[in-house]
Amino acid sequence: MNTKTLHEIDFFRIREEVAGYCVSEEGKKSLLDREPLKKIDEIEKLKNMGREWGAYFAATHKNPVSAWEPVKPLIPIIKANGAALTLEQVHSIGQFVISAKNVKEGIENHRIDLELKLLAEQAELLPDFTETEKKIFRVITPDGEMRDLPEISNIRKQIASLNSKIKTIMQQFTSDQKLANVLESNVPVLRNGRQVLAVKSSLQNRIPGIIHEVSQTAQTVYVEPQEAVLCSNELIQKEYELQAVIKKILTELTASLQPSIPAIRDGLPVMCLFDTTQAAERWGSEHNCTYAQPIRNSEPPLLLGARHPLLGSNAVPIDIRFMDEKRVLIITGPNTGGKTVSLKTFALLSMLNQAGFPITASDGTRLPVFSNVFADIGDDQSLDQSLSTFSGHMKNIAQAVNAAGADTLVLLDELGSGTDPQEGTAIAMAVLDELIKKKSFVLVTTHQGILKNYGYTNPSCINASVEFNQNTLSPSYHLMMGVPGESHALDIAQKSGLPGVICKAARDYIATEQADVSALIRGLNRKHIELNKIQKEAERKANDAEDKYQRLKSKELELRRKENELKKGKQQELNDFLVHSRRQLENLVRSLKEGEITREKTLGVKQFIAELTENTERLEGKIEAEEEKLARDEEAFAKEISKQKHPASTKKTKKKLSNAEALKTASTIISDDNYSSSVKTGVAASIKNQILQFEPGASVIAGANRNEGVLIENVRKGVWQVQFGSVKMTMKEKDLKLIPKKDVELSPDVSFELSSQMVNGVSITEKDVARPVFELRLLGMRADEAIKALERQIDLCVLNNFPHFSVIHGKGDGILMQAVKDYLSHSPVVEEFSAAPAEDGGAGKTYVQLKN
Repeated sequence: MNTKTLHEIDFFRIREEVAGYCVSEEGKKSLLDREPLKKIDEIEKLKNMGREWGAYFAATHKNPVSAWEPVKPLIPIIKANGAALTLEQVHSIGQFVISAKNVKEGIENHRIDLELKLLAEQAELLPDFTETEKKIFRVITPDGEMRDLPEISNIRKQIASLNSKIKTIMQQFTSDQKLANVLESNVPVLRNGRQVLAVKSSLQNRIPGIIHEVSQTAQTVYVEPQEAVLCSNELIQKEYELQAVIKKILTELTASLQPSIPAIRDGLPVMCLFDTTQAAERWGSEHNCTYAQPIRNSEPPLLLGARHPLLGSNAVPIDIRFMDEKRVLIITGPNTGGKTVSLKTFALLSMLNQAGFPITASDGTRLPVFSNVFADIGDDQSLDQSLSTFSGHMKNIAQAVNAAGADTLVLLDELGSGTDPQEGTAIAMAVLDELIKKKSFVLVTTHQGILKNYGYTNPSCINASVEFNQNTLSPSYHLMMGVPGESHALDIAQKSGLPGVICKAARDYIATEQADVSALIRGLNRKHIELNKIQKEAERKANDAEDKYQRLKSKELELRRKENELKKGKQQELNDFLVHSRRQLENLVRSLKEGEITREKTLGVKQFIAELTENTERLEGKIEAEEEKLARDEEAFAKEISKQKHPASTKKTKKKLSNAEALKTASTIISDDNYSSSVKTGVAASIKNQILQFEPGASVIAGANRNEGVLIENVRKGVWQVQFGSVKMTMKEKDLKLIPKKDVELSPDVSFELSSQMVNGVSITEKDVARPVFELRLLGMRADEAIKALERQIDLCVLNNFPHFSVIHGKGDGILMQAVKDYLSHSPVVEEFSAAPAEDGGAGKTYVQLKN
């Protein structure tokens, strides 16, 4: 891409602004190196990943990409034998592997409900850093501090003891009243890493020891007492010994990380891709952006509601509509009316789109992919290179014309200016002729009247103008397609302070022909405004008619639905009658068996039953066919409304998912005291790659409450006997939906309730299942009540993939706090737990992290 033009349209400024949303330095560097791409597949991949991030964030999920310090420069250090990473460098790698784990887990947990196809594909490319994580955090804490390992614990205790001993020695001197007139200060100070006393130089012999420093006035000497010298010497030795042990541990850790080099090298680009795409989406969300649609089947470019991102809330949205076979847009109108901004906005948004970023425009925007972009904007006058204003323009235009092609974007600001108007206009038309031959996309601004006529007469061009308010004599910055505009130079000059006498004289100099052209343009503008009003009124009436049609169609479908429901009610009555009749006849047969039975009587009974069953099934089939047809009509009608009211949009949704929706994939809870947490966490993992078909033993859901059951037997074609817990029911196959089987087999005689379920003996309704809490409050409960509530919370978290929460138990006498800690320490699903920091409750609150 032409770097000079990218600077002129402010592409690099916006790119730097987007990069500020990256959470890592390496992700930010990757984004700052990105330039507009030329392959549509690469562009759409970045935009689709951004769309999926939009769905992820709209569901109120926390950003899984966490910050990490650069790790690429650490790879050569790890690779070198005998080298040792510093604590900070080890912590950087730890941050990286934790971020990779969080991304992988976060995307995997929501890949189905949020349809995160591309993000899931990229997450699968991340290597497994489990062993690397264990090695690192065995040595350091999550905060990057060295753990109190056995190798260094004893040394640290000795150092603490020596420091305490030195402190005691110093206190003996400072608290001695006999030495009060000897010391300049009662507070020891540090000199060269040792604690010393400030002693008056005239009385220094009163305190035997080593003099480390003398004040500038020579009135004070800094003495280390003899008793503290030996302790300080030993302290220095222990500190050196501690550093040697730490260096040894870090050297061994560095060597153990060598097998992880390929994983770090492969995972880093993937993590940078995640970081850059989430940054682009977050930037777009804050600036009300959308993702442009690609051009398909030679569609013309369309820019709707476009705003220059640097103008912020002051930007006036504009629409730029190219038409079929028209690739040159000539924009005219008054000075300071927004012509140049329109050029820059189109070019900037096109380049942002090719970089995979969202753009500040409205839904329905579609943009092509340009192979290059050239611009002649502003004044390239240069005294050093002996370039005049006109020469600078010609140099830029020549470069653009020579390099232009069918997929090139060319911006020409004030084309034909800077020289004799007649010659400048001739050059301008010749340049446009050449660019039209090369089928380039060209945006031109000009004040030349002949170029306005050129735009009308050339079939490859389309005119546009920026509006001018005749009442206020100021531009409105709106872009009007299809109509040229006046320059309004005299009006703007007069408003800017040019004397009225001069403006009147200037108007007298204007030739009659030119005045006629201006009048024609004003007439065209008025006609354009009138046509816009007529078009909007026609669109309003068409929309009203469409709404009425849709309401009538909806009413018709509603009536048909009610009619069918009435038929179904009658059919149910017939089914009940059939069952009752069958039982009566079976009783009759039994009674006949007790007496004399003839063949004719038996055949008559069987024929009666068969005919009655056949008639009922025929009527039922007819009703089902009508219901299916009605469902198809309703679906087609819904799609028609969706297409008309909500055309294909690529803008991210702002809808927030409820807790029940976000947790809708939770498995059925099994009432079994011996049902271990390892089984619970394994249920979801086994529901993969199953072929679903109706057969005995298959798992299904039915009803509005999505109750789960198991198929027992096929009663007849299309009808199954289903067991819901301890209840058996006969249901139609069309009313059942197959679901994957769980690894845990449910015994038919295990009792379940359809309205509620049991977890470890505690009844949990369907509402409770969907609501594990972030913060469990146990204040005021007895110990046994609190443990039951905690037990239920953990079960809900396991079933809903809820990895962490906090427990508020207070301090009090410590009974409730101790009961909670005892339970957590013996729970097999708890990874770790710790007291909250002082600012978040301290010992009265416990953070709980569950196993994956």
